[in-house]
Amino acid sequence: MSPTPVDVVGRLRALLAPRPEPDAARPHAAPRRRHPAPALDEPTLRTAWQAISLLIGYPDDRLLGLLPALRAASEPLPDAVGAPLLRLIGHLEQGEVRGVRAAYVDTFDTTRKCALHLTYYPFGETRKRGIALVQFKQAYRKAGLEVTEDELPDHLSVVCEFGAMGDVGVAWKLLNDHRAGIELLQLALEDRDSPWADAVRSLRATLPPLSGTQAEAVAKLLAEGPPSEDVGLDAYSLDPRLNPNPADDDLLEGAAR
Repeated sequence: MSPTPVDVVGRLRALLAPRPEPDAARPHAAPRRRHPAPALDEPTLRTAWQAISLLIGYPDDRLLGLLPALRAASEPLPDAVGAPLLRLIGHLEQGEVRGVRAAYVDTFDTTRKCALHLTYYPFGETRKRGIALVQFKQAYRKAGLEVTEDELPDHLSVVCEFGAMGDVGVAWKLLNDHRAGIELLQLALEDRDSPWADAVRSLRATLPPLSGTQAEAVAKLLAEGPPSEDVGLDAYSLDPRLNPNPADDDLLEGAAR
């Protein structure tokens, strides 16, 4: 019998680096509803986002070893979500390892058009991006989690993993708030005929249809590209890993408004 999505998430979670669990005793306000409610139930969202989080990452030995579990997790998912994941899993299973890894580096590490950092698309390398990164970290913190030192908090893998293992509602808001960046990433990957386009295609299938405002943002970014500025990113000087001091959050939120 195939394991249920919830069971597979548990198996995958056990293989991940440990992260602190949300503090159930810590009250936090529910995020304001600015986007449609999810059409998929929570276990399905968590399973899909966990698989996407892993599959959009570098195909190291650990990920390649997880492919059987990821296939088992993806097979019960709705076709629009699971079929793209299964195609990507098949590509990783069948491809020559050195070639797959070289293709990943060429796709994500040598061009910004396929940036996996969601704040890059609307803010580029500007000071506003520093504030946006702080807001990502604050969102995780308010849900009871601290991001590790290994990755910036707006990386697509980090956001999806947070949705899978942490607060679905907060992750839903972050993904939808940055939907234009997800759409541009999808277009860039399709333009390269990249197999990793299937990971983003699956993610988009978990999200609602584009709203008019989001479509306008996509069109604007396509026409103009991310902004840039010649001065340094002063917001990063708040902290090399973006504000480790929770007491500073109110001050930073005021600066962002």
